[in-house]
Amino acid sequence: MIKNPPNAVSSFGYELIRDHVLSSILGKHEDDILYWAGKELARKFPCKSQEEIVAFFDDASWGTLTIAKETRDGRIFHLTNGPEFLQISNRSFRLEAGFIAEQIQQIQGYLTECYDEKHDKQQLITFTVKWDVKERILNTIPTK
Repeated sequence: MIKNPPNAVSSFGYELIRDHVLSSILGKHEDDILYWAGKELARKFPCKSQEEIVAFFDDASWGTLTIAKETRDGRIFHLTNGPEFLQISNRSFRLEAGFIAEQIQQIQGYLTECYDEKHDKQQLITFTVKWDVKERILNTIPTK
């Protein structure tokens, strides 16, 4: 049996909290609450670039986030982390989606939403981010 370093959180411990305790507590509102919790986390841990968002995912052990496509008003990110990561059929990825939405909103300066989609066969999560260039948000750090 491999032991984790003394201060490390085991993947089993993380899974217990994330996939069993939270879903029991939050019930039918889990997706909505996790999305807004992700947005709040983003405000507490602001990233100044997409590269910092990618690094945050790695640091938080949320998986490997990559930028798959960039458009004028959106982005597509892919999240991977090994086959066991996606075998948890009830795991919600709305926390990550809310985090990405808020970070991109702060970076771009426009009202932003993020939608997640699980792809079991490809063993990845797709996050589709869209912002409305007609809806400017005050107190943001636009990159342009």
